[in-house]
Amino acid sequence: MLSILTINVQAAALTRAQNLLTWLLQRDDHLIILTETSNGPGTRHLLTGLRAARMFVTHQPSLDGDRGCAIASRIPTRPAPDLTAGISLPGRAPAVTLDTHPDVTILGLYVPSSDRAPAKLAKKRAFLTTVTDALTQLSADDRAHLVVGGDYNVISRDHQPRYPGFRPFEYEFLDALTALGLADIHRTLHPEVQAHSWIGRAGNGYRFDYLHAGPGLLPHLVAAAYLNQPRLEGLTDHCAHSADIDTPPAGGRGAGTRNTEAPLTSRTYSQTSGRIGG
Repeated sequence: MLSILTINVQAAALTRAQNLLTWLLQRDDHLIILTETSNGPGTRHLLTGLRAARMFVTHQPSLDGDRGCAIASRIPTRPAPDLTAGISLPGRAPAVTLDTHPDVTILGLYVPSSDRAPAKLAKKRAFLTTVTDALTQLSADDRAHLVVGGDYNVISRDHQPRYPGFRPFEYEFLDALTALGLADIHRTLHPEVQAHSWIGRAGNGYRFDYLHAGPGLLPHLVAAAYLNQPRLEGLTDHCAHSADIDTPPAGGRGAGTRNTEAPLTSRTYSQTSGRIGG
């Protein structure tokens, strides 16, 4: 079983990062996508702690201090530079291939947030366009066992409640993922649930955090959930999002990990069945 978690760490300061690391290490996810990382001491503490737990960490700090994305994996990884070569903000889009049967490639995304300022909209549009182009250039075989996940900072066309102000290019990103055969894992398993992963100051819920899987993985989807605990405990302002895929690590449970005393384990998940985030 391959267990994946994505969580926005909200550029955590050191104290909050210490608590967030404790929460993450109490879990046994095989792979964690961390979005809204920073170049500050909180992110350094998180990534150092994950490495100390013998996880393989991929993170490219931005030279200009821009926020980013990191991937931490208990399963050995290898870089996937061909996937990310043309993406406008590479620090927001790490990609690795896991040592699994079959190989699974992970693309983490932290899409820029934006108000209506032209420069911010242009930055967001360029990032989404180059990510879509990169995914389009992959062969169908490569997309078959691809997982894309993170904080996309967009909502779907049929999101409830409806919110004005989102631009066509923002809706089109999720449309493009669907057209490329990448399915929304949570919606696939829970088609009647409107999940929310971020709650605004006025109490309005938005679904910004996603996990998408290629067609070769869809028959193996086991569970998906939005986890309120880190938001309610003040570890971040987002819910975490988890998914289980019945794809074992290469060589069997625990094979190839650097922690020979604590092999990979699978977990039993309960599936969500109701509105969350409010």
